[in-house]
Parts: sequence; structure tokens; C-alpha cells
Amino acid sequence: MTRKDRLIASMDPSIDGIFVTSELNQYYLTGFSFTDGYVLVTRKKSYVITDFRYIEAAESAVGDEFEILMPSDMGLEIAALLTENGVKKLYYEDNTLSCAAYARFDKLFEGTKLIGGGSALIENQRERKTPEELEIMAKAQKITDDAFAHILNFIKPDMTELEVALELEFFMRGQGAQSVAFDTIAVSGKSSSLPHGVPENRKLEAGFFTMDFGARLDGYCSDMTRTVVLGKADAEMKKLYNTVLRAQLAGLEMIKEGESCMAVDKAARDIIEGEGYKGCFGHGLGHGVGMFIHEAPRLSPKVSPEKKLEIGHVVTCEPGIYIVGKYGCRIEDMIAVTEDGKLNFTKSPKELIELF
Repeated sequence: MTRKDRLIASMDPSIDGIFVTSELNQYYLTGFSFTDGYVLVTRKKSYVITDFRYIEAAESAVGDEFEILMPSDMGLEIAALLTENGVKKLYYEDNTLSCAAYARFDKLFEGTKLIGGGSALIENQRERKTPEELEIMAKAQKITDDAFAHILNFIKPDMTELEVALELEFFMRGQGAQSVAFDTIAVSGKSSSLPHGVPENRKLEAGFFTMDFGARLDGYCSDMTRTVVLGKADAEMKKLYNTVLRAQLAGLEMIKEGESCMAVDKAARDIIEGEGYKGCFGHGLGHGVGMFIHEAPRLSPKVSPEKKLEIGHVVTCEPGIYIVGKYGCRIEDMIAVTEDGKLNFTKSPKELIELF
């Protein structure tokens, strides 16, 4: 069953189709990446609607389950297609469609009622990865692991955070990544206390150095974090690092089919708080990864206790301790829930590494 067919099968019987406007979901359904156009899926026929710039690429990339159209007015063409296919109720992507665009389409699609819930429908399907998707993500993470091995030999004391971040990105692109999965984090010294700190054009500061980075390959992301020490770690730094590592290993142990996402977070969080770092781990333990760097499910104390891990889920496990104005540390792996238990894509070492 194709992704399009799975989507149609998951639709409420009273709904006649779905209007896909977000670029990543368009790519997910069609295998074609474009930035100007729409995808319309109905129970009768489905379409890629784009313009002249993309026609040749679309004809090469899109399978025969979608008809490719290049109308002079996309909105009017879609309205006509809705009438032609008898679409009375149409899902739309309520998480991404702007209010202005909704008002325009609602007026244009006369005779068709726009129904919210389209975003959740596609996102729920994307949440459970197929073996083919997992294979791509494994390759993306291999690039990321190789980048970490490279950067350990590249870093020198007189470099800047920005130089390290750019080298990570340059290396991943050189290994075949189509782009980075997100803005690379490379923060040292006091800045390591910022979970999402931005690398600056300043010399590396002694102490913890946190690098959070990932590659995008064939539309899919990888995500990992490693924290090293620039210089020598004192006793408190070693305690903090080893607490984060113990917490991460506890979280990893819990990841399996049927486990509560909240319980996985708690297993790691209890270790951190038990060592006296309560209030220093302010984010969830992990998040889903796929075409988006952050997607469902989430490992967090804020999710419903009913939310369980399922086969095909890919999540991060990334506990951290951040002491404001002093330093911070995070360790992150990316894991798939499989029929056999779990598959940790991340192979980079996690023991405390001291450079220079």
C-alpha cells in the first residue's frame, strides 16, 4: 500500500479528500520536493499542481498515482478538480495553513467545506517509519557519527565556536548530506549552559563544549549531541557528566514498544534530580525525528500518560544538566522502536572525552 493509499484509508468516511499545502508533507506523499504548488488527494484521483519551473522534475519524480498539472491559475484549477471529483468535505492542513490562505481557499472552493484535522492525519502516518525510511535515517546518522569522529581531530584551542560548527556542516555535506537537519549548535564554556545556544565567532572557552548537529539525507533527519571537555574536567564536572550519562542509559533502557513516553522521561529525570540537580533539566528527554527534526512522539513529563511507544517510532534520548552562568552538558542518541526491541542509530562514543 502506498503512502497515498494509507492516507486515504485513514480518512473519516465522510471526508472526500485532503488538501496538502506544506512542502514536507507534499514531498512525503509524492517523493517530489518543490516550493510552489499543492497536492490534492481525493478518493477518485490525486494531483500535483505546480508551475512551469517544476514540471520536468515532477514528471521524473512523481509516480503515476498522481496526475501532474500546470494550470495558469492554481486556485481555480483546484476548485474545478474538487467539483469534478465530487468533493463536498475536504481536510486541510490546519497546523500550517495561514489564516489568510484559509480565508482565500474557503471562498474559492465554493461548494466544498474545509475540515480541520489534515495535519494530524498525515503526521500520525509519518510517526511510524517504514523499514525503508529507517534505512535512510541510519545512513543520515552514519554521516553524523563520521562528522563527530572527524571533528575530534579537527578542533584546536585557538579556533572559534563558529569555525567548529561550519566544519561539521562542511564535512556532512561532503559525505553526501543534502543539507544540515537544523542549525548546528557548538557552544563552549559558560555558553554550554544554553540548551540551544548559538555558536559565536569567539575563541573556544575551556570547560564543557556541547555540539548538537545532524544531517538531512533524502528528506530525512538525523540528530545527535555530544559534550566534550576542552582541557581537564574537575571532580564536579565529572560528576555532572556521569550523571547525564547514567540518565541517558536509563532512558535508553526503557525505550521499547508499549512503554509510556512519560515513563521513559521519568526514568532519566529521576536520576538527575536524585543527584541534586533538580531544576537543571528543563526540557523533555526526547522527541520524534523524521522529515521534521522535531515531530511526534515526545518523551516528556507533559505528554499524556496514555501515549505509548510503537514500532516504527524514532525518538531521541537527550538528557542534560544546565547550570545557569556556569556550564552545561547534554548527551543524545537517536533510536528506532523495532519488532526486535530497539535500534540505536548512534554509534559515537559517550565516555568523557578531554581535548588538549
